[in-house]
Amino acid sequence: MRILVTGGAGFIGSTFVRRRLRSTGDSIVVLDALTYAGNITNLAEVEEDATLRARFRFVRGDIADAAVVRSLIGEIDAVVNFAAESHVDRSILEADAFLRTGVIGVHVLLDAVRAASATRVDRPIRFVQVSTDEVYGAVDVGASVETDPLVPRSPYAAAKAAGDLLVGAYHVTHGTDVVITRGANTYGPHQHPEKLIPLFITNAIDDLPVPIYGDGLQERDWLYVDDHADAVGFVLDRGQSGQAYNVPGGGPVTNREVTRAILATVGKPWSLARSVPDRPGHDRRYAMDGSKIEHLGWHAKVAWDAGLPATIAWFVANRDWWARVRSGEWNDYYERQYGRRLADSVPA
Repeated sequence: MRILVTGGAGFIGSTFVRRRLRSTGDSIVVLDALTYAGNITNLAEVEEDATLRARFRFVRGDIADAAVVRSLIGEIDAVVNFAAESHVDRSILEADAFLRTGVIGVHVLLDAVRAASATRVDRPIRFVQVSTDEVYGAVDVGASVETDPLVPRSPYAAAKAAGDLLVGAYHVTHGTDVVITRGANTYGPHQHPEKLIPLFITNAIDDLPVPIYGDGLQERDWLYVDDHADAVGFVLDRGQSGQAYNVPGGGPVTNREVTRAILATVGKPWSLARSVPDRPGHDRRYAMDGSKIEHLGWHAKVAWDAGLPATIAWFVANRDWWARVRSGEWNDYYERQYGRRLADSVPA
């Protein structure tokens, strides 16, 4: 298969690229704008392996640039769209980039897929939209299923939900071959340190305060990045056109429990944990029912108790990687997001 992977230099996208090239004979073109969250070093493993490199090409570009997308789509069998601005905190500070990538970019990709598929005599191009559990909004009880209404509560989640709706509309209106995956909160090596788990790990390593929003009892279902990437590939290969598939993790864990586990593993005191004013509209709980993808034949393999220590070990061993990321623009973002909050913080 010839696959165009958008956002393929990002956290989950690069994991998909590395694992897909190693496990199949597919060839992959990565399209990535290399914004702050895209990191070309995430693909170094591919570039340094002659066998993998022969089936790989990198193109720097924006998925919202129709000319760039059209130039790549002609010889492609599938598009897997990981491209997204993905951090809720940043979407609250400034939403424009989220709408450009999550809505306009998705539209540009879908339109290119629709046009190119119309010229195919064998089979249409398959489009995989990589989405998130956050499109369902807060789930007070039970677990979300794929047919539940989308009730996003942050600009990030709203942009992702809009993208999902566009994908569904193209399937109904144009017959475009589409599938959607909705992954749980994902963690693992190579994750940008703005996200909760790598932020808390890297802060703890450097004996910096660990900022817990509110009481820290928000619940998330954590999914290891290798499992997430493999689930996307599984749905690409076996998913039914027009369908969405939830990709859950191993069960709910509170942010407070995450913090305690990180500090204990790194060997740092609980006194680093600080309770800071909560962010606006913070969803209290996410939970998804994974029956649909499990009936298809997929299930998560990496348990939380194994995935978190492996993630911490990677960040401990790769200071050079995250120290480069936590510089320049990072300092301005961190001050805007946490400066006042930490000034007003109290012991957790």
